[in-house]
Amino acid sequence: MPGAEPAEIIVARFLRETWLPAARATIRPTTYSSYEMHVRCYLVPAFGHLRLQQLTAPAINGFYGELLQGWNGRPVLSAATVRRIHATLHRALRDAVRWELMVRNPAGAADPPRARRPEIKVWSAAQLQVFLRDAAGDRHYDLWLFYILTGMHRGEALALRWSDVDLVAGTVAIRRSLVPVDHRLVFGEPKTERGRRLIGLDPQLVRVLADRRRRHEEDRRLAGEAHHDGDLVFARPDGTPIHPERVSRWFSKLVATTAAPPVRLHDLRHLHATLALEAGVAPRVLADRLGHSSTAVTTDIYQHVLPHMDHDAARRVAELVFADPIDRRPGQGPA
Repeated sequence: MPGAEPAEIIVARFLRETWLPAARATIRPTTYSSYEMHVRCYLVPAFGHLRLQQLTAPAINGFYGELLQGWNGRPVLSAATVRRIHATLHRALRDAVRWELMVRNPAGAADPPRARRPEIKVWSAAQLQVFLRDAAGDRHYDLWLFYILTGMHRGEALALRWSDVDLVAGTVAIRRSLVPVDHRLVFGEPKTERGRRLIGLDPQLVRVLADRRRRHEEDRRLAGEAHHDGDLVFARPDGTPIHPERVSRWFSKLVATTAAPPVRLHDLRHLHATLALEAGVAPRVLADRLGHSSTAVTTDIYQHVLPHMDHDAARRVAELVFADPIDRRPGQGPA
């Protein structure tokens, strides 16, 4: 805002005309869309009339409390959503301090509500078998099986290209994700470097994908020029991308027709992780497979599974310690 003294800068002008345009080139489109929505729907209506220097931590805390109760006649927001709004405001005011428009960041002294991690709901192995049996005739069965056996995010699978799949080596390279941004579908980069990863496929899934590849080639041949070939593994009949929200709706409707308990599409990622840990897959291996930034993230999310693994490890060690030496067989340890 050329010519404006820092003490005179209005919050609305700063957020709309200075901060958002500057931030846009440095963040992913989905992140920018989230920032813009927070600014437009919450931050400007609440604080837009104030000068930057008038923002205080108590005022911000009061705003967060109102959001949790249904601020200004709007729907009640969850603690997790309020924390995301806080993150937007904190970054904006942090940049204002960096640009010497403020002396300190009042959002840094604010106290956003603590968000509880939602309870993870996953099928047992038996319930999964019920779903697979009842869903066997569904036209998107390959996609559901793919989510279960890879643990991919929804958009990662929908952005997958055949050029990312190596059926001989049995691997898939995850290089991008399909996300909705402002009513458009955008292929974006993974959020972190660990999100770009190579994961292995089991032999059964390799066969499923090989059959799907043959059907893809046949569909493309029959459609001719009418086929929009984006090389997508999972696409609409004309080759164009499938909207992620539509996939979630398809899955919810399908689950409701089966005898399996209701779960969300994202819960298939949790299902994959839980089954992997119960099968003895090391957390380090699973973290790489899921694209987590560290093993700590994996163990924090799936700590409900780890105690069972720990008890099993204790039992196995005890069996070796107290086993009768006569009963030991080669490879079971020294007598």
